[in-house]
Amino acid sequence: MSVALFTLGGTISMAGTRRLTGDDLTAAMPGLPELGHAVEIQDIEKVPSANLTAAKLLEVVDAASKAVAAGAAGVVVTQGTDTLEESAFLADLVWPHPQPLVFTGAMRNPTLAGPDGPANLLAALRVACSPAARDLGALVVFKEEIHAARWVRKTHSTSTATFVSPNTGPIGHVVEDQVRVLTRPLRLDGVQGNAEPAELDTIHVALYTVTLDDDGLLLQGLADTHQGLVVAGYGVGHVPATLAPVLGELATRMPVVLTSRTGAGSIVRNTYDSPGSETDLLQRGLIDGGFLDPYKARILLRLLLATDDDLAAAFAQYS
Repeated sequence: MSVALFTLGGTISMAGTRRLTGDDLTAAMPGLPELGHAVEIQDIEKVPSANLTAAKLLEVVDAASKAVAAGAAGVVVTQGTDTLEESAFLADLVWPHPQPLVFTGAMRNPTLAGPDGPANLLAALRVACSPAARDLGALVVFKEEIHAARWVRKTHSTSTATFVSPNTGPIGHVVEDQVRVLTRPLRLDGVQGNAEPAELDTIHVALYTVTLDDDGLLLQGLADTHQGLVVAGYGVGHVPATLAPVLGELATRMPVVLTSRTGAGSIVRNTYDSPGSETDLLQRGLIDGGFLDPYKARILLRLLLATDDDLAAAFAQYS
């Protein structure tokens, strides 16, 4: 049985002016013969992850599904770390298989001392091959830690320990070449409809981060150009009182999801009741984003709008 490897570029493949292929990456990786599975490689892109699109990622997920249907034990995707948390979550929302779909990359390129790419890739391949990692959806593997896609965040611009899951911690580890899953989160329903890449390109969802003394001017005319909005509010889901009616009016014209800009924790529902509080905003029609961070909430809302799925039910899973 094989494991499929799809490469999309990023730091893990940057060797000066040369961009490494999947064959190059695996050739530089010790321990591959002990994996016990052949690695079937498909080089898809050689781009910084800032240039990836949701439509392209859906095409990769479709190719990964075909690899699983052809008998692959699991799939690994390598890409740049800048958007890796969003890519993994998008994939998790549409991945229907029990086989693992594992994302990894590197913070140090192969020309630097101590590149982390080979170790991350080997750990990811081990997780993708492991029966213990089945039925967990999409995963992110970095520094021998296994993270659920819906919880993981990139939290540091340069550290090799950048990927963490602030609300939960990793769900497992790779220890002495063994995949050890310590907790098994319940798989959620994801997005039930079929999100076509071409349809997704027509869906525009804005992300607005609330700041001190916010005037809200950037929200003017938003309903004319976008089909949805995610608000990254203060703390547990607050905005300035003057912004509340603006967001309430937008919520009558498009879905508006309320999240926290803090990076961890959930918004609340009825702890505060002043104008601009979470209670006020939810009563004005904003959607409870729960534990989702703003970036993942935007991914989910965009897919839901492209598939006409039930928005309230989908976001309720993360509350």
